[in-house]
Amino acid sequence: MLKSLFAVIAAALLLGACDEPPPPAAAPPPPPAPPTFMVFFDWDRSNLSPQALSTIQQAATAYKTRGGARVTATGHTDTSGPEAYNMALSLRRANTVKDALVKEGVPATAITTVGRGEAGLLVQTGDGVREPQNRRVEIVVVVQMAAYDKAAYCSDLAASWRKTSTASPAQGPVPEAIANCTAGKYDLGIPVLEKALTDSKVQLPAKKMI
Repeated sequence: MLKSLFAVIAAALLLGACDEPPPPAAAPPPPPAPPTFMVFFDWDRSNLSPQALSTIQQAATAYKTRGGARVTATGHTDTSGPEAYNMALSLRRANTVKDALVKEGVPATAITTVGRGEAGLLVQTGDGVREPQNRRVEIVVVVQMAAYDKAAYCSDLAASWRKTSTASPAQGPVPEAIANCTAGKYDLGIPVLEKALTDSKVQLPAKKMI
């Protein structure tokens, strides 16, 4: 009798365990941070040292190994000297780095230069302080995501819905999404139409890359 009772309890526990939902899937890891390189300068100078040139070569190599990348060179100064002068100096430093990157094979059209003057201090100091770590250009290599024609994709989604849907309600999220596509509000229309087609087990149309 006890053996039968234990068997029933074990079976019930086993069934209960089977009914439990599976654990949620682990979230995908965040994308890696874009490569960043720092070039440092002497006080009140924008010329490049051998160490700076070596760092720029590394940045150029990072660009070449990433298709469709863009480079941002952001110049900084320390807090010594007038702010207006330092703003111009920071931009000169950024342009000097750009010229060196171009010599290393990075297209000039792929490089954006920014001068921030005394803003964005790496080491926080008071005014009038000559801090070597703040006299720098930060080089960031960013891979651009491929873009697609949202207008064409939104239109294709709406056409797929019209072809496959047997009901054509005058109101609701889908007609509103189609209206958003027509009005050029693609970011509002696309997610709704994608969900409607996916829920209906309809294959989504291909995106036309631009």
